[in-house]
Amino acid sequence: MKADVLVEGEAGTGEALVLTAPISFWGGVEPATGRIADVRHPEHGQCIAGHVLFLPGTIGSSSASAVLLELVHAGKAPAALVLHEPDAILLLGLVVAREMGWATPVAMRLDRETFGSYAGSRVHVGTDGTVVIVN
Repeated sequence: MKADVLVEGEAGTGEALVLTAPISFWGGVEPATGRIADVRHPEHGQCIAGHVLFLPGTIGSSSASAVLLELVHAGKAPAALVLHEPDAILLLGLVVAREMGWATPVAMRLDRETFGSYAGSRVHVGTDGTVVIVN
């Protein structure tokens, strides 16, 4: 599958974590561990660190970029981010991390209807916009 590159970064490979509901990074994701901390979220307790994270949407907060920046700094960021809709505030965290010289995951935009086909699979997201299941 070919996706639109939203923020350039390093290619990533990991187990797909397909969220079934939008998430707020501020208060919803623990930056020190990468765990989903929002007890109301369907994937509560899952860890986004090292996974290819499929986001159906985000629940806004201007602090989302800071949380993603902290995740990158702590080594707890997803291997790659695949969003249904671009979220400039969230993705600003990747831009700032890259400007600070930190290794950042690539972020892509892909139609939400295709997210489910990646669930439970190991996925590689390339810098060229490819999103493929790998064995």
